[in-house]
Parts: sequence; structure tokens; C-alpha cells
Amino acid sequence: MSADRFSALQSVSGPVSRETYVKLEAFAESFSRWNKRINLVASSTIPDLWERHILDSAQLLAHARDALRWLDLGSGGGFPGAIMAILLQDRPGAHVDLVESNRKKAAFLQTALAAAGAPALVHARRIEDCHGLIPAPEIITARALAPLNRLLPLIEPWIARDTRALLHKGRDYQREIEECRVAWLFDLVEHPSKAGGDGVILDITNLRRL
Repeated sequence: MSADRFSALQSVSGPVSRETYVKLEAFAESFSRWNKRINLVASSTIPDLWERHILDSAQLLAHARDALRWLDLGSGGGFPGAIMAILLQDRPGAHVDLVESNRKKAAFLQTALAAAGAPALVHARRIEDCHGLIPAPEIITARALAPLNRLLPLIEPWIARDTRALLHKGRDYQREIEECRVAWLFDLVEHPSKAGGDGVILDITNLRRL
């Protein structure tokens, strides 16, 4: 166990047990093995897997520590959905739905999350095909999936009164927000990324069309 990694994890997510940290390490090892075969992420990012992907995902816990029902869209290799499922596994009633249409990536997620004993269900379907199949969650997440003007219509069917969307965005996020304001109304809080870089977490509530 790396004391530095454990400390870094807690600095972005808040308190985490050592057992949970060990399961995240096991996920990272499994991810690296699978990535050699099915290209879950660019291989050039693997040396920075913890900082660039795992910590970047784990920071969401600090913004919604009491939320139990999560939905991750376009999960890819599991960031942030799989990381959140592992972080939440000790919470009674916690559940994360992960939607990933790529069958190989979905197979990895199913294998890795089962090994971790995480409270998650992987849906190997297109996002549009899951509307009506998955109940409205407390939190919706998406990372590196689509520009905001294409992402909001995908999110809208799941928006309930108390639903929040926590969306990872990069340095051009202000332009994406401005483009959406012509068609959408929403309340927004911008959280600077705790994982470094120019990224932000957009915290969106009260989403509705103009």
C-alpha cells in the first residue's frame, strides 16, 4: 500500500477506509492489464492513472457524500462511475448504474466491479436506450463524453426535483456553458478540480428547456 496515494485519495474525496483503498489499487491493476488488450484509455496516460483518472473521479465523493443512487453515462473504462461504486460499497443502500455501449469496455467493467464487490450494475446499451429503464438517480455523472449542448439532452430524461449532475469539464467549459444558455435553464456551481489541471466539476440542478 502506498501511503502517498492513500493520503492523496483522502485529500480529494474525504475519509476513505484502507480496505476501500486496497480495492481501488486492485481495480487499477486490472485496468492496466485490460488496457493492453482493449485500449480503455490512451496508453500514454497509464503511468499517471491514479492522478489523471482515479483521483479525478474520486473527488466527486466530496461534493455528494450523502448521495446513494448514482448514474454514470458513457462510463468507458470506469471513470468516474466504477471509482464511485468502489468508494460507496460500504454504504447501505448505495447503488451505481453505469451505461457503456461498447461491449468490450462493458465486459471489463462487469468483471472489475464484480471482483471489487461494488454495488453496481453495468448496462451495455446506448444511453438513449436506457431512458425509462433506469430510475432517476440522486447524482448523474459523465466524464469526457460529449460537449454540454449534446450532454444535457441525454441527461434531461433522468432529471427529477432533487437530481444533480456532476460533470467533469476541461478548460473550454465556459464556452460550452454559453452555448447551452440559448436553449436551457439551469442552476450552476463551478467546483475547481482538486486533482490539478484546468478542469472543473460543473454542479447542475434545476435543468429545464427554454
